[in-house]
Amino acid sequence: MTNVIHTAERKAFQLALDRVVHKAKEGNAAEVADSLINLIQKILGDTWKEETYAQLHQIAGDPNSKWAHYADRVIKETDSNILTTFLLNAAYEGGFRGYKTAQEASEELGCNVPWIVLMDPTSACNMHCTGCWAAEYGHKQSLSYEVMDKVLTEGKPLGLHACLFTGGEPLIRKDDIFKLCNKHRDVAFHAFTNGTLINDDFCKEMLRVGNFFVSVSLEGFSEANDSRRGKGHFDAAIRAMEMMHSYHIPFGVSICYTSRNYMDVTSDAFLDMLIEKGCYFAWYFHYMPVGMNASTELLLTPEQRLYMKGRIREIRGLEGGKEIFAIDFQNDGEFVGGCVAGGKYYCHINAAGDVEPCVFIHYSGANINEMSFLDCLRQPIFMKYREGQPFNDNHLRPCPMLENPEKLRQIVAETGARSTDLEEPESADHLCDKCVSYAARWQDPADRVWAEEHP
Repeated sequence: MTNVIHTAERKAFQLALDRVVHKAKEGNAAEVADSLINLIQKILGDTWKEETYAQLHQIAGDPNSKWAHYADRVIKETDSNILTTFLLNAAYEGGFRGYKTAQEASEELGCNVPWIVLMDPTSACNMHCTGCWAAEYGHKQSLSYEVMDKVLTEGKPLGLHACLFTGGEPLIRKDDIFKLCNKHRDVAFHAFTNGTLINDDFCKEMLRVGNFFVSVSLEGFSEANDSRRGKGHFDAAIRAMEMMHSYHIPFGVSICYTSRNYMDVTSDAFLDMLIEKGCYFAWYFHYMPVGMNASTELLLTPEQRLYMKGRIREIRGLEGGKEIFAIDFQNDGEFVGGCVAGGKYYCHINAAGDVEPCVFIHYSGANINEMSFLDCLRQPIFMKYREGQPFNDNHLRPCPMLENPEKLRQIVAETGARSTDLEEPESADHLCDKCVSYAARWQDPADRVWAEEHP
């Protein structure tokens, strides 16, 4: 019976999506957008708040609004097959059905069950970025195709329907990635890439599979970006964007913001450039002092972080800002209930197979090469995450490392999780010591703002 309902729901969503895309190509998307929102509400129910549906109906009802124009631009500029296929997987299978299935499985099994997994196909990289170990060390570790397939095959019945690839440079393994895309047609795939391996053949493969696209990593304009990533990377990244746009392939950018570049990467000029190149969304990641030699000088001051919080909300506001959807992984905790790691919504599997709570938290007691995916989710450190989440009632202080370093110390000590850093093992005490001062300085302003916004 469940399979029948699933098939009927997926077909209904696909038909509604096809109607929206078809009407948008004609310039009349608003005529059918409401019916798609109603279908989403029927499937999701109270998973989303009433005001969220009301906001979507408001956007759909005003074809001249910023986000209606954004949606119209995305639909008209994107290949119809890749748009429908990816949204069907990312929205319906992942965000709608997968999320609900994962939440139900979590309650039934008594452990966190993610609907998203991040995997490192390889720790190798074709670049030599300052401060990065991958080019020298990374060729020694990789996940086999069979193991990545195992994760998805075992994870899908639990609700796992979105897979993100990190690294290293994941596109070094592009053949295996496309092989996974072919086999798992109901999964949305995404990769964070430096963009240097994107060419015509790669774009044609993306169009063919339809359920995979990428975010290109940038850290500012040419001078700032290339000072870390190497001369010529900025131009190569821009060429990759222009090529994907010429093939009508949607893409985003991935930005690590620091005390040095936070103004540049949120400036009007930078965002206008991204939009002009065809970029539709931007992931903003707060700098994390992970690794034995990581600098704390790049951590933001409280004033700088407050600026980032306000600026990202301004960029993606209903009015004003820019026509690009910006996501701030650290400051958007209030929208997802704090920390999302440890399998709550996602987990990370490094190139050695270690199943880690987070892409920034390199401690584990389980390896996917030796255990089932479900058993990895039941490992002690993940169970401690489940027990402790949220790690702070103030969701502007969500992380058990960066804003609550005493929590990660305790978790690692109580579970015996080992360091899985592929360059050099780092103790939890060494890592958390680097965050103590930052956490103390951020606490008062974060608490003040939280109290003002959530009285």
